[in-house]
Amino acid sequence: MAGRGARCGPARLSSPPHLLKGLAWTGLAILCWGPMFSVAKRTLPIVDAFALSSIRYVIGCTLFLAILAMVEGRAALRYGTRLVPAIVFGLIGFAGFNSFVWVGLSMTRPEHASIIMAIQTPLTALVVWLARGQRPATFTLGCIVVAIAGVLLVVTRGNPAIALAELGAGGELFGDLLILGGALCWVAYSFGGPVFAGWSPLRFTALTCVPGAIGLVMFNVVAVQLGIAAVPDAAALSEAALPLAYFAIGTVVLGVLGFNNGVKHLGPLNTMLMLNIIPVSVFAIEASLGRSFQLVELAGGAIVIGALVANNLYLRTRRPPGA
Repeated sequence: MAGRGARCGPARLSSPPHLLKGLAWTGLAILCWGPMFSVAKRTLPIVDAFALSSIRYVIGCTLFLAILAMVEGRAALRYGTRLVPAIVFGLIGFAGFNSFVWVGLSMTRPEHASIIMAIQTPLTALVVWLARGQRPATFTLGCIVVAIAGVLLVVTRGNPAIALAELGAGGELFGDLLILGGALCWVAYSFGGPVFAGWSPLRFTALTCVPGAIGLVMFNVVAVQLGIAAVPDAAALSEAALPLAYFAIGTVVLGVLGFNNGVKHLGPLNTMLMLNIIPVSVFAIEASLGRSFQLVELAGGAIVIGALVANNLYLRTRRPPGA
């Protein structure tokens, strides 16, 4: 997932026009991001993780720059004094996130990826605590512990010993850890807002996407030289044409625009609450494709979603009067 990280601040009650617009934009983001891990899992055997990331963001980045120029003018394409931080955040957010997530997904399951990515908001709270000393409320900490416990139930299927035994052999748990690394990269990227104060979310996303895309291409070249990746041939690109178009246009451009505009009209808490539908949709998609789940996996997923929703509702009670 891409775009400027939502702030975990108070939610505002939207007026009906804003409510409808916000629901529509957030619904677009959910439609774009919901199938992402399931589609990617079935595309990776055709186009490997490095090529998928490179193609996805080279196309997506080009589209973002074109949209930025049309919306804010060519002057918005300039970095000014913020080139270095844009490179740093772009490499962490886009290159780091995609490299970890897609390589990890090639080793594990779509529902694992979606559940791990769902706890980015709790991870952000923990990072803020560690980095800035801002301790989350006790209730929030409790929800974080419960959510992490739910994730562990899903990724180990209730049997940590077997999962740990497979870790050294590059099993599913290793892939899950790589995806967690990707989630942490995105958490770090979400702290870029204050560094780029005065930039719109579109400009922030587009101009950090450029170094991120360049970094992904460089990672791809190195991986090919090391023999751990391959350049897709014409037949592979033709077979994966529709998924690649979906990733570049749907998940990168439309998904990000939907998310950012959802936050604009609904506020971050309402938007993040709606995004909890995504892990549920991944389980539903996988089930429709013939995947069967153990009861402990479904219970773990329900625990994660329940903890996230509970914390979201709790944060609403702490908002200032009239906010």
